[in-house]
Amino acid sequence: MKTDGLCTLISTIALSAWLGNAQAADVQAMTVSKESAEPGSGHTVMLKGSAVPLAGSPIHLGEPLPQAMVTAGNLQAVNIANNSGKVRIISVVPSVDTPVCEAQTHELSEKDRKLADQVEMVTISMDLPFAQQRFAKEAKIKNVTFYSDYRTADFGNNSGLLMEPLRLLARAVIVVDKQNIVRYIQVVPEVTELPDMQAAMSVAKSLI
Repeated sequence: MKTDGLCTLISTIALSAWLGNAQAADVQAMTVSKESAEPGSGHTVMLKGSAVPLAGSPIHLGEPLPQAMVTAGNLQAVNIANNSGKVRIISVVPSVDTPVCEAQTHELSEKDRKLADQVEMVTISMDLPFAQQRFAKEAKIKNVTFYSDYRTADFGNNSGLLMEPLRLLARAVIVVDKQNIVRYIQVVPEVTELPDMQAAMSVAKSLI
């Protein structure tokens, strides 16, 4: 195993331990954050009260979603900036194998199923594509496209969402319009809290 892969595995295990007190089914007990942190180098998010520095160039409202190569479930490289011509909600999570990330992904998939007919739902994490596909199958999630940033952290660096010491992505939700312009972004200040998915979906509806 390459050193980067080992570090990512260790970081994921460590994050799982941090988040391990929450139960996957106990979504009601999870805090939904209404606040947003700033992405990019020089800024931080909190992990149970401990500051974690972010790295990379921040994305900005009103500007195009930056180009970044991510890996699809079939292991093909995909440029996340390639627009499908649909409004997109991009849910960014540290690891689908943690309870809060699992709850966030279920919210994306299930909070408004009719919206998924008109809006492309995307989840990005550092998990290997195999782990993402296993998660989707076990969770019976079919309306979300999963992309992995594990190869080069291109998305993390180009969005300012890379938690550099952990080599994991900060928790965030982004809404992109049909022209690939960023219209909403929330970077959750405390990684153990959920984003305000309802607010993101309301923005997405207004762009259809």
